[in-house]
Amino acid sequence: MRNLIFSFLALILLPAYMSGQVIKGKVLDSQGMAIPGTMVVATESRTSTDTDFDGNFEIKAKAGEILKISMVGFEATTIKATSTPMSIVLKESEDTALKEVVVIGYGTRKKIDNTTAITSLKAEDVSKTKVLNASQAIQGKAAGVQVTSSDVPGSTPSVVIRGLGTALGGRNPLFIVDGMPTENINNINTNDITSYEILKDASALAIYGTRAANGVIIITTKKGKGDKVSVEIESFAGVRTPLKTVKMANSDAFARYSNTALNDKMYSENQPVNTNWFDEITRTGSYTQNNVSISGSTENIKYFFSVGNYEEKGILNGLDYARTTFRNNNEYKISKKVTLSQNFSFTSTKSTPKPLSAFTNAYKQSPIVPVRFPNGQYGVSFVGGGIASPDGTSFNNVGNPVAQLDFYDEQQRSITLQGGLKLDYDIVKGLKFTSQFNGEYYSWKQYNYDDTKNIWLAANPTRKAEDYPVSSNINLLTRGREQYYNWNLSNYLTFNKTFGGIHDVEVTAGIETSVKGPREKLTIARKNVIPDSNYWSLNSPKDGHGVDYAGTVTSLYDVTFNESKLASYFGRFQYKLMDRYLFTGTIRRDGSSNFAKDERWGTFPAFGLGWVVTKESFLKDIKGIDLIKLRGGWGKLGNQNVPLNNQSYVSGLNSYLGGSILNEGTSIISQIDPSLTWEITEEASAGLDFELLDSRLKGSFDVYDKTTKNVILNIKPFPTSGITLETPSHVGKVSNKGYEIALRWDDKINDNLSYWVGGNYSHNKNKLTNLQDVSLSQVIGGNLGNGQDTKLLYNNSVGQPLGSFYLYEYAGIDKSNGDKLYYNSEGKAVTQDALSATKDKKYVGSILPTSNYGVTLGLVYKNIDFSVDGYGTGGAKVYNGKKAQRFGGENIEVSVANNFWSTNNPTSPNASNQIPVASTYYLESGDFFRINNITLGYKLPLTEGQFLSSCRLYVNAINPFITQKFSGFSPELNGDGNPYGSQGVELDAYPALRSFVIGANLKF
Repeated sequence: MRNLIFSFLALILLPAYMSGQVIKGKVLDSQGMAIPGTMVVATESRTSTDTDFDGNFEIKAKAGEILKISMVGFEATTIKATSTPMSIVLKESEDTALKEVVVIGYGTRKKIDNTTAITSLKAEDVSKTKVLNASQAIQGKAAGVQVTSSDVPGSTPSVVIRGLGTALGGRNPLFIVDGMPTENINNINTNDITSYEILKDASALAIYGTRAANGVIIITTKKGKGDKVSVEIESFAGVRTPLKTVKMANSDAFARYSNTALNDKMYSENQPVNTNWFDEITRTGSYTQNNVSISGSTENIKYFFSVGNYEEKGILNGLDYARTTFRNNNEYKISKKVTLSQNFSFTSTKSTPKPLSAFTNAYKQSPIVPVRFPNGQYGVSFVGGGIASPDGTSFNNVGNPVAQLDFYDEQQRSITLQGGLKLDYDIVKGLKFTSQFNGEYYSWKQYNYDDTKNIWLAANPTRKAEDYPVSSNINLLTRGREQYYNWNLSNYLTFNKTFGGIHDVEVTAGIETSVKGPREKLTIARKNVIPDSNYWSLNSPKDGHGVDYAGTVTSLYDVTFNESKLASYFGRFQYKLMDRYLFTGTIRRDGSSNFAKDERWGTFPAFGLGWVVTKESFLKDIKGIDLIKLRGGWGKLGNQNVPLNNQSYVSGLNSYLGGSILNEGTSIISQIDPSLTWEITEEASAGLDFELLDSRLKGSFDVYDKTTKNVILNIKPFPTSGITLETPSHVGKVSNKGYEIALRWDDKINDNLSYWVGGNYSHNKNKLTNLQDVSLSQVIGGNLGNGQDTKLLYNNSVGQPLGSFYLYEYAGIDKSNGDKLYYNSEGKAVTQDALSATKDKKYVGSILPTSNYGVTLGLVYKNIDFSVDGYGTGGAKVYNGKKAQRFGGENIEVSVANNFWSTNNPTSPNASNQIPVASTYYLESGDFFRINNITLGYKLPLTEGQFLSSCRLYVNAINPFITQKFSGFSPELNGDGNPYGSQGVELDAYPALRSFVIGANLKF
């Protein structure tokens, strides 16, 4: 009877006991080594914990309950809890499990504990699109990040994070590669990247102080993994063609249009030649890449080696580019407490640039001109007897684009070295000291050989060699070089401890020194050199004799820019209470040698708050809601890449008294602003992260308000000061306000089929909100080369976005004669001859889009994977500069040649050879949506024990489709990357390309 009672009580108490028992276990890797810091989550009890230094954990859960085990660098797994101590082995993953951990400045943070706006991308997100620069591959994959790229081989994309905050300062984000601050990542093989983190809000960015206002991108490269040597090989080859071309008038249509414009029969309307100049200067582009990596680890060493080679033949004839990369990352376990990490990379590039103005010349040159005349001379725009003739008269000033490319002989080479050492020392449990040194060296060399005499002869078939002016150069050789070095040293302590089971504290504090060494630039031009490139030096042997060529130097530019130093102190406090209440406080103090002694130091604070709402009891048991987290923050950021004071002098001024020179002197013609320092940006932001329906639906929503209060612009001196040069000064205020949305649905239908659908959208409103009471020096930009400009930054720019176009407003045509009309300042429609250059122009939109969006979808069925990525922008304006750059006698597009004014067609502009004014007639929408990448892959079924462990074959279509309103080659016009330069103006622009790639990934 007593046993029966005990049994009955046991049955009653068992559920209560089981719900509150402590599950114990240990997490190990495949080699049996403990994995500290692993997250263990009980799905039903909604409790979580981390493993200690020895991999042990204890968690309150029920026996039989599902435990989720996850750790960066390992594949997440689930297992049923048992009442006996558990031993769990994690398999190393192929990526860094970025869904769980994000990389932040000087450390990492569990994603659920992060209070800031950070977009984390996996290695496959970066390497899936087969392009040279990793930033181009992430286009459309991160909300709030605008990537404007160009398909010119070796070009650098423009990356703008949460809007443009500076007018004249540097606009690029700060890149941190394995702890090394650097200016761009053209030297990095995308296959070597394991994580790509975009820090977007001030709370995340303030840890980088004066360099953070434009955002920070942290790139971590691969390290050794696995318990044996692993060899990976990737090889692909692709072809490239223009995504969109512009249809130009043929010879007969050109002749009809030109005769009408001239009111003359200058051209025969039955032309014997019809040259397609675009086809003559282009070819089918091609590119290949081959990568080999070796990695592995032992108990004390992790190692990674990689070699990559990229080669491309551009679509422009003769434009070639090649890059070779080598990387070696090692990690040495010196002792239980000391770990030494080493990274080193070497990159070598070589290219044969060609002038992109050849595209504009191909657009403008008349189709009646042959590539070569029958006598072998290059065709030129001479007309005689109604057709192109070598002894006719010139009818336009456009050169032969084929000859332009043939005569252009330039080569460039560069070498980039980056490397560093990192020492981690576990002083005591929970306290770690880190010391890291990184260095970078860059060297660039170039030459360009102008065959001046033969170019002169080719420009006019009637010229003879004996008529070439004796005083002119026979040829001209330009050689240039540039080199610099940078280094960075940081030392910091990290303390992490949990108190009382509910107070999780992490503190980071350190100091840092960054040095940008003196940047040396040298350009020298010499005339009349020996054509043989073996003798292109200042003092070269000829016929066994030394010949001094110093007397043939026509120009010399040799300058060394000052060394720049940055000294910093930084600290960060991260606190988590009861796994649900989060706080992050950051402060950095920077001192920069770029500024005056009293303006060198600045303090950049920030804070972030977070609340994991689903940890609260009122949401704990609601099915379908897996995560809701609120976060927000504020911070102050800096941009030290700004215009600096420059004291200028005019020397040799003479003073006279009665006709006699009294003395010679020096006059100061510029003034300096003693308060000049970095631009300061303040940002407040808030966000919501959520996961629903068993975490199949994940998303985030962010809003922000970012203001740069002391924007540097150039101001005019007072007229009575005697000073003539402009002065940079803090006089402007720029605002960026916006929001971001990101959503993704992942689902697994069965063991053979899974899929995903995702997208992001961001909206940003940019505006120059205020100017001090000063007179600005006009920034006039977007020059078309025909006396017309398209952009302006001036006192009347307040209220406008940066990079705004400043144009005459097109008012239609005069139906009586087809003349274009434009609105003047009084709203009247007048011809261009009646326009005022100072008062009739107006602001009509900016190159900056108000919205960016991206989409992604894909599926995996057994061994087949398929994915599609797309990207689009809205609200931007672009200028069709090549169409607007007419002087007379150039070709026109088919749409113009077949639709010009006549008495039977009074609604179209007349045929004209008049130079057009810069107006909204040529301003077009920059909105577009493009499929960036389509990938189809297949993994060959392999059995275990084979020499080849994995083989994936794939095909890619990159930029295969686009919808655009712009009538030119591409609405994505990065130009020189300057919003007040050629950015957004299609002139001398490389067309966007579509690429088709086939490749293979092999693992051994």
